[in-house]
Amino acid sequence: MIRVLLADDQALVRGGFRALLDAEDDMTVVGEAATGDEAVRLALRLRPDVVLMDVRMPGADGLEATRRIVADPGAGGVHVVVVTTFELDEYVAEAIRGGASGFLVKDTEPADLVRAVRVAAAGDALLSPGVTRRLLARVADATRDVPPSPGLDDLTAREREVLVEVAGGLSNDEIARALYLSESTVKTHVSRVMAKLGARDRAQLVVAAYEGGVVRPGWTG
Repeated sequence: MIRVLLADDQALVRGGFRALLDAEDDMTVVGEAATGDEAVRLALRLRPDVVLMDVRMPGADGLEATRRIVADPGAGGVHVVVVTTFELDEYVAEAIRGGASGFLVKDTEPADLVRAVRVAAAGDALLSPGVTRRLLARVADATRDVPPSPGLDDLTAREREVLVEVAGGLSNDEIARALYLSESTVKTHVSRVMAKLGARDRAQLVVAAYEGGVVRPGWTG
């Protein structure tokens, strides 16, 4: 059973998410928070598998709440997915750097939201494909002068190929088909890349790929 915590200052949004997720046989909503501070308290007490976190909330916002949850040593199994009204919210990149495992907009189709919860609970990252390229193009533009992670030099040619596909938002299954590998082999490569780059999850891998220039949206040279 996937245990989910909802963090949003709008009761109507929380109610809609609860109705949707509780209808799934493998999911249950274990708590609701209307502020970032409350989200942190509940996340650390309840240890849900997934937190659906709004960005703009009273008190500590979703960014600060995400950082505090991820930084807690006992919250290693808690995965935060940022859910916001604004596709190009200037704070989303910061949320991902702070440890969020994914990013969705609130008008996401219900089936995609359910899928996002399952993906995050499994330890993978989910960035809406339509949003990923725009979002990470901004990350790249803001970090042109950031030195690449030294771990990039330690990647094998195949690991760099896998990293490029991860940065494109592909799942392990999609990467396996694209590179003619087994899914288990892809998982092994992703784990090794994460270890070499010191990334907590796939979302941070994507940011590392853009910051390091492995993928350069809109760049030349």
